[in-house]
Amino acid sequence: MTRRQMAMDNFMKGYNCSQSIVLAFADMLPIDEATLLRLSSSFGGGMGRLREVCGSVSGMFMVIGLLYGYDGPETGQVKADHYARVQELAHRFEEQHGSIVCRELLGLSVRHDVPVPEARTAEYYKKRPCPEIIGDAAQILEEYIMEGNKELPAGNVKCNG
Repeated sequence: MTRRQMAMDNFMKGYNCSQSIVLAFADMLPIDEATLLRLSSSFGGGMGRLREVCGSVSGMFMVIGLLYGYDGPETGQVKADHYARVQELAHRFEEQHGSIVCRELLGLSVRHDVPVPEARTAEYYKKRPCPEIIGDAAQILEEYIMEGNKELPAGNVKCNG
């Protein structure tokens, strides 16, 4: 199964957008799934249904932070290189969807939506483009990781296969 399909399936199981992405890449990350899911739980609905940055985009950023990020008080090139990765992924996503902002992707005029998520019914899934958006984010991220010039730093990856 592709990571794209895994991420989409995760969403259909009830995980939020961000959780769907990080869970699809969990086998590559140096952190346990339960912690990944808790860490990403705040980013669904464009950050707690604030309808800001799409949760799938936030999920991509979390994954690359765990794969390529820095862990010191960096101020120079290391930080700049990492922010360039973030911007590259955002650009690729934006090229496909026109925005990285949840409310814009969903065609909503509301900012700071009510905190109670909608029930995940068949009707909910029919009116939401989220599964495809999540799939696209997972595919963008996988392609980015697989590119030859994106070698993973030694020791940053847990590989289960």
